[in-house]
Amino acid sequence: MNEERIINLEIRFAHQDEFLNQLNQIVVEQQKTIERLQKDILDLKRNVNSEGGVAPTRTLADDKPPHY
Repeated sequence: MNEERIINLEIRFAHQDEFLNQLNQIVVEQQKTIERLQKDILDLKRNVNSEGGVAPTRTLADDKPPHY
């Protein structure tokens, strides 16, 4: 009975270890995405600042309906 219990614990440990490795890979990918998005935001801010301010916003009133 003791040996069976140890084998079951080793199996559970192996599954948990694999699960942690998968979670770690997900966290690494998410961090890369966050860093890329932060860079994109900084690039957008630089573009807005280099153009002398915020681009004018458009409203629905500025667009003609499709039947005109």
